[in-house]
Amino acid sequence: MSQLFSEETHRNMLSRIPQCTGREISEWLRTVDEGPALIRFDEKVSWLRGEHNLAHGHAKAIVHEHDLRRAARKF
Repeated sequence: MSQLFSEETHRNMLSRIPQCTGREISEWLRTVDEGPALIRFDEKVSWLRGEHNLAHGHAKAIVHEHDLRRAARKF
């Protein structure tokens, strides 16, 4: 998995998502879990953008965080 943002930028983006969207990160991560079984990163980003009207950067940050947490659970 490639790094989309620097770690600092990623954390800053995540911290702004609740204020910008009205939903906590945990809710967005659950939304991705419960959403369609998409495999590719860009498919998940496009789905979040289209289905939930998210900005591109926010959708990328949510999917990236989802992938990071999913990978951490496998260890």
